[in-house]
Amino acid sequence: MTQDRNEPPAGERRMLSRRTVLTAMGAVPVLTVAGSVLLATDASAAAANINPSAPRQTIRGFGGMAHAAWIGDLTAAQRTTAFGGGDGQLGFSLLRIPVGENQSDWSRDLATAKRAVELGATVIASPWNPPASMIETFTHGSQTNAKRLRYSSYGAYAQHLNDFTSYMRTNGVNLYGISVQNEPDYATDWTWWTSAEIVRFLRENAGSISTRVIAPESFQYVKSMSDPILNDPTALANVDIIGAHLYGTSYANFPYPLFKQKGAGKELWMTEVYYPNSSDSGDLWPQALDVGEHIHHAMVDAEFQAYIWWTIRRSYGPMREDGQISKRGAMMAQFARFVRPGYVRIDATANPASNVFVSAYRGGNTVVIVAVNKNTSAVTQQFTLANTTASGSVANWLTDASRNVAPQSALSMSNGSLTVTLPARSAMTFVAALGDTTSPSPSVPVSPSPSLSPSPSGGGTGPRVTYTMSTWNNGFTASIGITNTGTSTINGWTLAFTLPSGQAITSGWNATFAPSSGQVSARNLSYNGTLAPGATIDIGFQATHTGNTAEPTAFTLNGIPCTVA
Repeated sequence: MTQDRNEPPAGERRMLSRRTVLTAMGAVPVLTVAGSVLLATDASAAAANINPSAPRQTIRGFGGMAHAAWIGDLTAAQRTTAFGGGDGQLGFSLLRIPVGENQSDWSRDLATAKRAVELGATVIASPWNPPASMIETFTHGSQTNAKRLRYSSYGAYAQHLNDFTSYMRTNGVNLYGISVQNEPDYATDWTWWTSAEIVRFLRENAGSISTRVIAPESFQYVKSMSDPILNDPTALANVDIIGAHLYGTSYANFPYPLFKQKGAGKELWMTEVYYPNSSDSGDLWPQALDVGEHIHHAMVDAEFQAYIWWTIRRSYGPMREDGQISKRGAMMAQFARFVRPGYVRIDATANPASNVFVSAYRGGNTVVIVAVNKNTSAVTQQFTLANTTASGSVANWLTDASRNVAPQSALSMSNGSLTVTLPARSAMTFVAALGDTTSPSPSVPVSPSPSLSPSPSGGGTGPRVTYTMSTWNNGFTASIGITNTGTSTINGWTLAFTLPSGQAITSGWNATFAPSSGQVSARNLSYNGTLAPGATIDIGFQATHTGNTAEPTAFTLNGIPCTVA
């Protein structure tokens, strides 16, 4: 598709212009950066206390949207920049693509999706419209030609989503999930859905979809769109990911108590945003620091498991039109390159000083700390890691006015304490190795030498296991669901299976895996050892392979043979 790169295509212009109108009307908080300079703070801050044994949400990753029809496809080099993890690259582990309403359009984003998968990324997809044959028009406020899916076509639409999933799978891309509808509550230029219609579709049709289902993707994280799903057990059973967009959403509205109450076993993803606006260059500094703060609040306050930008290559996006990462992209890379899928966010002092924002993550024996300093002066910041006496060098990377994710000289941690200078208006990422901790690990260590002992069982029988692989040229991820189909609670569990030859686990989530190859045991962590009758726990891992992508053929849970679904 040939177009002027300085002028958004028609579809995107309509999307951006409508958000501008809503901003002027007061429906969306103004997304501009204040021109005033932040005041300098004291030279030192209170200690940021980090507890590696206090897990929060499992992180699925950071990424962006590719929409070849509107934006033009990424080039081969740009795909590597987006999903590669080296210097000058974004380190994205998530890609979102559109579901074309016509099958003839499905190949548009395939090349980028395949390359993302080859580089280890996970792919999801969202539709803007069903096929035209399934749509009817109606009056929506002042809009007389509004579009909605005919109820009689709900089944056909579920099959349409299945067909897209099958097409991508046949062409080497196993979708992690597919959405019911992009922004159903902000759809002047696409298809409207009410919350009641989404609930009905989830109840009656979504169970037939062959990958994870995402809903509702409200444009402003409007809870009245997702509350009915959480309050309907049948609809909730047929959705896997509550998806949200954050256009103009205030930080006060980031937390979601109802999801924490009723969303057990479900995931919470932020599937689209640009921030703070689409009018400024992505290289504008220090305004790009706002992106770092926004991601911080999305991880800490909202407890999202994913953060996805609209779109990857754009003047205001993480990648400039020339294929180089922007300042906004550098802010994303401070998270994306180092906080990898399967890592778990852990407790940390979120705001140890005015305009200093800290979040921390754990993957195995690795702890990642991301600190954003929006002050006009440097801040001396101490980080203390609870329940560890770990000492040693700490790798670190810096983004400021003149540097983008630049590696710095190693720092030194002593007895779990690290004191650093955060330069004025900067973001820094610190990667440290833990020693032994006094509490069970909340994440995913892969032990080189297992110590196997019998695990207690609550008497449950007939456990069921699902095993889903997503492969690329030399690696794969495996998602495992363990369901207690018995009548008694299981207190403490070990899932045993044999990895096929040539496969080796490199990291995982929600269990400890040992050893990394051959006969593997996956043990519960401190927070998920209880499995009630009928309950399911999701665990998983990332691994390498040498060409053999076969699946394990048998599983046992606490020595009891499992049914493989």
